Amino acid sequence: MTTTTHQADETEVSILARIFGDESGNISSELARYILDLKFNDRDQARMHDLVVRNQSDSLSPSEKEELAAFGKAGDLLAILKSRARRTVGVKSDK
Repeated sequence: MTTTTHQADETEVSILARIFGDESGNISSELARYILDLKFNDRDQARMHDLVVRNQSDSLSPSEKEELAAFGKAGDLLAILKSRARRTVGVKSDK
């Protein structure tokens, strides 16, 4: 039986970075520019806004709470990918 060594700092982002780029997680400038253009569409932005507003009054169903958490995770992942992309192309954050 073979065993694999798992690194404690292995994350979804580091795994995706290897998928998008090379073994070290370096991505091409072309892909970095593409990632920097990614954003939630208008429908998703409206849905997130609705969920956030209704969450403030604790009126979300359990499935809506899961949906809000999924949007949060997707947003976090996108932010991290954009951070890597900015480092690749050498641009500063637009925040």
